[in-house]
Amino acid sequence: MGKVVVCDHPLIQHKLTIIRDKNTITKDFRDLVGEVATLMAYEITRDLPLAKVEIETPVAKMEGSVLSGRMIGLVPILRAGLGMVDGILKLIPSAKVGHIGLQRDEETLKPVEYYLNLPTDAQERLLIVIDPMLATGGSAVAALSALKARGCRHLKLMCLIAAPEGVKALQEAHPDVDLYVAAIDERLNERGYIVPGLGDAGDRLFGTK
Repeated sequence: MGKVVVCDHPLIQHKLTIIRDKNTITKDFRDLVGEVATLMAYEITRDLPLAKVEIETPVAKMEGSVLSGRMIGLVPILRAGLGMVDGILKLIPSAKVGHIGLQRDEETLKPVEYYLNLPTDAQERLLIVIDPMLATGGSAVAALSALKARGCRHLKLMCLIAAPEGVKALQEAHPDVDLYVAAIDERLNERGYIVPGLGDAGDRLFGTK
């Protein structure tokens, strides 16, 4: 079973509280989401492999460590996932970015893929799928399934806030995928919003509420 990691660093929890506040304006909301994404990126990359290299400092030769193995790709789920990308790129500027768009079929109520653009070497990369909210889990499950269908097998999911229902759905559909969140909230309400949550992340990021 994939692990569920709650990133409970004090700076993340402080910023998340301001993000949740309904009085936080769009600019501050956007800035803080990016900052939390940067901080969470430290945790999600904690187990990246290292290789030893010999270098020479101004004083002496030494053996240091550099990243080795798979490079990283970011795959935000449109549109809200876009709000976290720049924050992660500040820490991992060499990451390539793909995009996946999903919309709800009004008859089946299930997410349907309408756009997918991936780096040409996506199958060789560790792909971090990004969406601020893991509510029912439908979008995240569909996005991960779409990536697996294209031969991508090295996947992680990063969200700001999750509902227990979404975590359960993810683990049932993709038990091999690790989940990184800043908080797991109480529940979903009758409209499918996370409680207490933060409202609609896309609307608050782009000022469309």
